Amino acid sequence: MGNAANYKRIAPDVKLGQGVKIYAFVNMYGCEIGHDSKIGTFVEIQKGAKIGCNVKISSHSFICEGVTIEDEVFIGHNVSFINDRYPRATNEDGTMQLDSDWTLEKTLIKRRASIGTGSTIMCGVTIGENAIIGAGSVVIHDVPDNTIVAGNPAHIIRQIAPTVRK
Repeated sequence: MGNAANYKRIAPDVKLGQGVKIYAFVNMYGCEIGHDSKIGTFVEIQKGAKIGCNVKISSHSFICEGVTIEDEVFIGHNVSFINDRYPRATNEDGTMQLDSDWTLEKTLIKRRASIGTGSTIMCGVTIGENAIIGAGSVVIHDVPDNTIVAGNPAHIIRQIAPTVRK
């Protein structure tokens, strides 16, 4: 069996910061990854996605075009992002849809947020700084800073104290 590096697809247009760790079976193209971030096994990061510094993306996660993840964010296992509110394979006439046939909706994950395993993040939302998304949640609305949400659809559980650096 070959070297694990043979099982990664990192396109030449990917911008990688220093100290980035990328595990096997990763597919990345047209994206930016900040310094000292970790990308787990079986992760796909699409064109136009921006990942900050010191971000941990756990295995089996999907980060699509239009997603921005700021510094020090945790993405649990099998987290999926959505960038099209009304996805279709084809147009009304049966022709395959092109990039110009759908509307990209951007998503922002702010600094130090944590997204639990198995969560789905709908397009067009902002997850606030230091927010926590419970495992298995479906986030369809903005999440305020310093807030824990969980459920399907995700709802506010409680507020938490802001993170203070020493």
